[in-house]
Amino acid sequence: MDDPSRLSVDNLESPSEGPENRREPGRRAGERKARTFWTTSRKEALAAWLFILPDFIGLLIFVAVPMVLALSLGFFSVDGFGGYKFIGLANYNRMFHDPLFLKSIGVTIVYVICLVPGLYVTGLGLAILVRQKIPLIGVWRSLFFMPYVVSLVVVALIWKVMLIDKVGFINRMLELVGLQGKSWLGDPQFALGAVLVVTIWFLMGYYMIIFLSGLQEIPREYYEAARIDGAKPWAMFTKITLPLLRPTSFFVLLVSTVAAVSGSQAFDLIYVMTNGGPANSTSLAVFYIYEQAFKFNNYGYAAAMASSLVIILLAITVVLFALTRGGRFHLG
Repeated sequence: MDDPSRLSVDNLESPSEGPENRREPGRRAGERKARTFWTTSRKEALAAWLFILPDFIGLLIFVAVPMVLALSLGFFSVDGFGGYKFIGLANYNRMFHDPLFLKSIGVTIVYVICLVPGLYVTGLGLAILVRQKIPLIGVWRSLFFMPYVVSLVVVALIWKVMLIDKVGFINRMLELVGLQGKSWLGDPQFALGAVLVVTIWFLMGYYMIIFLSGLQEIPREYYEAARIDGAKPWAMFTKITLPLLRPTSFFVLLVSTVAAVSGSQAFDLIYVMTNGGPANSTSLAVFYIYEQAFKFNNYGYAAAMASSLVIILLAITVVLFALTRGGRFHLG
């Protein structure tokens, strides 16, 4: 018979019952739990967030925080030398009683109403044109897009020289064909129209590229089937092209509207070509805000106007999304 004392010692020294092996089931359970938590989908989500994080931090620091500060600045009177005085809604009350600001809003509305359809028509027209099989099509596409890669200041200076009274290139050409030249930038009746023409000429190549990408997504089989059925070009355009371009059209309308209100061309071209004149006929809202902030040191008042402009743009965006359901245009 075995010695009981020996059996007890053997049992104590048995590897299956040692302290390290008694912890083994818990360690394995922890590993299984970790493997269960870090699934493939969670790893992909973590990788996505790590890629997004730098842009998110940049937007937070350089966009979100300045927007909040600008919104709060509208409730203060700022002298530009470090002096802040809380005045509540006084800046907003002044805004609604400022005839120059109200006029700039009216000019901006006219500018948007003329610019957005103009960019839509010219961009879509050029996209349809350069999609045709014509010689040197790549050269034509580059020529139409080239103005967009030129500096806005250079564009404004060139057009300003071309539109100078009497000696400008445009008036010289008109005189050669027997027409009388105009003071394109010096007459309130023509100044805004001249700026609009230059703006459309500058931006149409960009929107041509956007429409061209949308047109290339439409299968050519649709046009071939319609042609076999005897459809005319206008019928194919209205029944095939326009309906299938609805998402692209929505994007163009939204982006061009925002650009018309607060885009760089809404300030740079105005600043160089007309400086808001003559008689404030080209003073857009964004240009008037600049004047109040950096010419007259009314930073609080300018912040209030800028905040209101951002709210208006957000409202327009929400309305466009609501009416078109994100570009699908199906209201039913």
